[in-house]
Amino acid sequence: MPVSTKVLVVDDDEMMRKLVSQVVARQGMEVILASDGLEAVQLAAEQRPDLILMDVMMPNMDGFQACRRIRKNPDTAFIPIILLTAVDTLEQKVNGFEAGADDYLAKPFEPKELLARSLALLRRYAQIHTEALTAKQGKVIAVFSLRGGVGVSTISANLACGLAQVWGQPAALVDMVMTAGQSALLFNLSLRNTWADLARFPIGEIDQDLVHSLLRPHESGVHVLAAPSRPEEGELVNAEKVAHVLRLLRQQYNYIVLDLPHDFSETTLAGLDEADEIFVLLSPDLASVRAAALTIGTFENLGYAQEKFSLVLNWTFERRGLARKDIEHALKREIKAVLPFAPEPIVQAINTGVPLLVAEPESPMSAIFEDWAFRISKSEDKKTRPQNPTAAWMRIARRLQQRAKN
Repeated sequence: MPVSTKVLVVDDDEMMRKLVSQVVARQGMEVILASDGLEAVQLAAEQRPDLILMDVMMPNMDGFQACRRIRKNPDTAFIPIILLTAVDTLEQKVNGFEAGADDYLAKPFEPKELLARSLALLRRYAQIHTEALTAKQGKVIAVFSLRGGVGVSTISANLACGLAQVWGQPAALVDMVMTAGQSALLFNLSLRNTWADLARFPIGEIDQDLVHSLLRPHESGVHVLAAPSRPEEGELVNAEKVAHVLRLLRQQYNYIVLDLPHDFSETTLAGLDEADEIFVLLSPDLASVRAAALTIGTFENLGYAQEKFSLVLNWTFERRGLARKDIEHALKREIKAVLPFAPEPIVQAINTGVPLLVAEPESPMSAIFEDWAFRISKSEDKKTRPQNPTAAWMRIARRLQQRAKN
C-alpha cells in the first residue's frame, strides 16, 4: 500500500484509536486521528483521507451523524467508511448503512479482518473515484480585469443572464468582490444572504443545501451569491472556502459565472484556479492594455493553459480608442470578442436593477450577449436542439441561420 494512502481513525477511546492505527500503519498508511464525530467531519473535509474507520458511540456527534454529514459534502462523499461498534445488532447495522457507511464491523474484531475489509474498500473506491472525477459537472466561467472600470460586474451579470435565458435553467452568479461587490444590486436583490453567512461555518459544515439556501433567485433565472454587505465581513472568507463552495455549485448548476475583483488575492486566485474559462476584459486605452499584459504574464506563471483564457475588448468610450489590431500586436494575442460602445441601455439596466436581456431582449446588445452565452456553452448542450427551446435559443437559431445564408 503506498505511503500516500491516508486513513482517518475516529474513536473517543484512546486505546482503541491506538489499536486501529497500528493495524493500518503497519501497511505503510498515514494515520489521522479524531476523537469524536464533529472532529471527524472537519478533518475529512480538510485532509481528504482515502478511508475512514469510525466508532459509533461518541460524544458531541456520533458516528451515524458524522457519516451523514460526510456523505452530504461532495468533496468527501466518495470516501469509504467502515463503522466500528460494540453494539452488534441488526437495527444498528441498518442505521449504519442508511447513514452512508460502506461496511460495519463489530468489536472486538480480528486485526486481519479489519485490514482485509479496509483493503477491499480501498480497491473498490479507487474505481468509483475515477468515475466520479469524469462525471458531468457545471462549467465555471470567470470574468476578470486587473483594471477597474472596464465593466466586469456588468458583463458577468449579462453573461449569467444570457446562459439562464438561452438554456431555460438557473445559472449561478458568484460575486467574488468581497469588499464592495455589486452583483445583487444589478438584479435589484437585497443583501439578506451573502458570503458572510458562509464564512461563519467551518468548511466541514458547508454543504450543498446550505450554499443553495444562500443564493438569491431572480426572475431571469440567475441565482446570485452576493458579496458581503460590509467590507470587514469579506475578510472572513478564505480561499479554501471559496474553492469548496465553487465545487459545490458545480454539482447544482450547469453554468457558474464569477464576478472577480481587480486583484490577485488568495480568494481571487482560488476562483481563477477553479474556472474552466476566463475572460480578461480590457478597454481600448494604454493603462488597460498594460493591465492585460500583466494579467497574461501572471496566468502564464501560474501555469494556465493558453486556451483557458481569452481577451475581450469592451469599448467603454465613443472615440479615440486604441485600434484593435494595435492592441493585439502589443499583447501578441488575438481579441476573441468586442463589445460596442452602448452606454444608455447598460446604465438604464444598472439604475433599474432589470437586466438588459430581460428589459430589452430584442435589442442589439442583448443579441450580442445571447450569442456570446451560446458560444461559451458546453459542447454537449450545443449539439442538439433543446426539447423545449427558449425564446432566447430561438432568436440565436434564427441569427445563425441568417448568417449561414449570407
